[in-house]
Amino acid sequence: QLQLVESGGGLVQPGGSLTLTCTASGFTLFTNYFIGWFRQAPGKEPEGIACINDSGGRTDYADFVKGRFSISRDNAKNAVYLQMSGLRSEDTGVYYCAAERIGHPRWCTDPRRRNIDSWGQGTQVTVSS
Repeated sequence: QLQLVESGGGLVQPGGSLTLTCTASGFTLFTNYFIGWFRQAPGKEPEGIACINDSGGRTDYADFVKGRFSISRDNAKNAVYLQMSGLRSEDTGVYYCAAERIGHPRWCTDPRRRNIDSWGQGTQVTVSS
């Protein structure tokens, strides 16, 4: 099973930028997995933010981050990145990366389509002045 560790969270002012990194390890092939970033605000269910397929050739974004966030992966480094810009207060939350092997076309934004194998422990992002 894949182990995931997020890093790069912190406090940023509205309009600012931040890049999160998800690093994978374990006795399994990283390129077998679709990776997604999810966000959980206090008292709410996790919501899909951005996802990328196993090769990195296809990405999917929630409507509310399109044009502001960008997901990419470096399979040689077992890493997935989330570049965030134009951050807003409503982007505040704990950001998790997750991995699954099936990768239904709507797994990122539809919880019913997810078959997640691994979650990271999360990293806090706070957008505030």
